[in-house]
Amino acid sequence: MHHNTAVRRLRTIAEDCDKASSLLTGEDGLFAVYAFGPVLDHPGEDLDDVNVVLVMGLPAAELPWGVEPPGCTSLAHMLRLDKAPVLRLWRPAEWPVANHEIRRPMLIWSREDGVQTPALDALAERRAEPFRLADADDDVAAEQISRELKLSTAHLRAIRDRWDDIAWRRSHSRNGRYPEDHLWQAVDGFLDLLDASASTTRSLEDNR
Repeated sequence: MHHNTAVRRLRTIAEDCDKASSLLTGEDGLFAVYAFGPVLDHPGEDLDDVNVVLVMGLPAAELPWGVEPPGCTSLAHMLRLDKAPVLRLWRPAEWPVANHEIRRPMLIWSREDGVQTPALDALAERRAEPFRLADADDDVAAEQISRELKLSTAHLRAIRDRWDDIAWRRSHSRNGRYPEDHLWQAVDGFLDLLDASASTTRSLEDNR
C-alpha cells in the first residue's frame, strides 16, 4: 500500500466515524480514533496495512490489552474496518491511548471535534510529527504496564472460570468469531504485557 493510499484509508475511517457519530454516542461508545505505527514512523514507505486504535468509553476491565469484545467487533464491522487492510486495537478512555506498542499515536477523529483534517493533511505531506502525542516517561510507562498486566491476568482467569458457561459462550459467538478467538486474544495480550513488563524493568534497572 502506497503512503498516499494509506492516508486516504485513514481519512475514510475518520469520515465514516463522523457519518456514524449519531450511532456512536453514549458513555460506552466511541470517543476517538488514532493512527499509529509505520504510517507515522516511516512516512513514504509502502505498507501492508494501516494501524488504528479506537478509544471506547467502556470500563478498562471490559477492554484489557489485545482483546476485542463482541460489541467492538460489531462496531468494527459497521465502520467497515474488516473490509480493508486495517489492523485495529482498542483502548478504554480511562487509560492513556499510548502504551508499549502504540507509540506516539496521532488523533484522526474525535467525538468532540470530528475529522482531524489538519493532521491528516500533514500526514499526506509527511510532516505529521507536531500532531503526534509525546512518549510517556519511563516510570509512568512502567506503572501503566503493571496496571494493565494485573487486569489482563484477571481477565484471563475469568475466561478460564467461565469457559463452560453456555451463556458466556453464546455471547462470544458472533460476527464469525468464537470463544476460542477470545481466549487466544486474552492469552496473547497477557503474554505481550508480561514481556513488556520484563523489558521495562530491565531498562529501568540499566538506567539507574
